[in-house]
Amino acid sequence: MTELSALSAVPAGTRDGVLRFYFGPMDCGKSTLALQLNYNHGRQGRRGLVLTKHDRSGGPRITSRIGLGSEAVEVEDDLDLVALVLAHKPVDYVICDEACFYTVPQIEQLADLADDHGVDVYAFGLASDFRSRMFPATQRLFELADEISRLQVEVLCWCGRPGRLNARVVGGELVRTGEQVVIGDTGADPIRYQVLCRRHYRSGDLGDA
Repeated sequence: MTELSALSAVPAGTRDGVLRFYFGPMDCGKSTLALQLNYNHGRQGRRGLVLTKHDRSGGPRITSRIGLGSEAVEVEDDLDLVALVLAHKPVDYVICDEACFYTVPQIEQLADLADDHGVDVYAFGLASDFRSRMFPATQRLFELADEISRLQVEVLCWCGRPGRLNARVVGGELVRTGEQVVIGDTGADPIRYQVLCRRHYRSGDLGDA
């Protein structure tokens, strides 16, 4: 019996769930892995919910840069995630894409789902914003998650070094002030994001991009 098969044989609420957090910069495959996990769990008969916030598509979907996508529940700031899951019972697992944009109380709710309701939670998100400051929700995930994994898909800066930080570029210039969350790279606005190594993030050097 596979691990997923064994999990599907145990009713939710009769065991502890797990809260896992997967993080990395843009382009490292977070949304792709979220979609793959949902597919794998669904194949084993497990029942799940897929959540997202501020997806680049602008709609209630998870989309990946390699073209994969799925319908999802859009997480508004006032959405109670425990109430949402209980309204869809039975739920074995929850996929939470762009969890860095959730509120801190919603991260607490994800822990409640794992601890009090036996739901497995798989959260995906950025570690830091365009200022290289940690998102509040990400910080809480680092504090609460049972397992934390940096995604290993290699993302490179223009210089060839490992890309670690997400720079916000407006009008061809790296900016370090502004609202923490501004959606870009949609093809319809002048704001874009570029992954840089630490050296070139700190110096503001975007290469030839």
